[in-house]
Amino acid sequence: MPYINVKTNAEITKKTEVSLKSKLAAAMEESFPGKTESWLMVNVEGFCAMYFAGSDLPCAMFEVDILGKQTPEAYEKMTAAVCALAEEELKISPDRVYVKYGEYTNWGWNGSNF
Repeated sequence: MPYINVKTNAEITKKTEVSLKSKLAAAMEESFPGKTESWLMVNVEGFCAMYFAGSDLPCAMFEVDILGKQTPEAYEKMTAAVCALAEEELKISPDRVYVKYGEYTNWGWNGSNF
């Protein structure tokens, strides 16, 4: 039950959006054992009014929410993958990217909770 929310002030074409979604799913599956794309929800927003360190140079925020807990090593792996994707897909330097994680014990779906 992962949810990844991507916000950036960079332009995102439909092609880039789809590629980013697929590559985020692969990174998640690689980083978080048991988490699969079949349960992944992704939101991608480009052209956001965003500033980082007082500048409107390209930047991005990736919020990764999951049901349960992961290890510090898993988060390190995911952060490295996300920053590489930001650079590859969005042309944003990793030093202008934040990745925030949320772990949840309650997650609802289809009229009930897991």
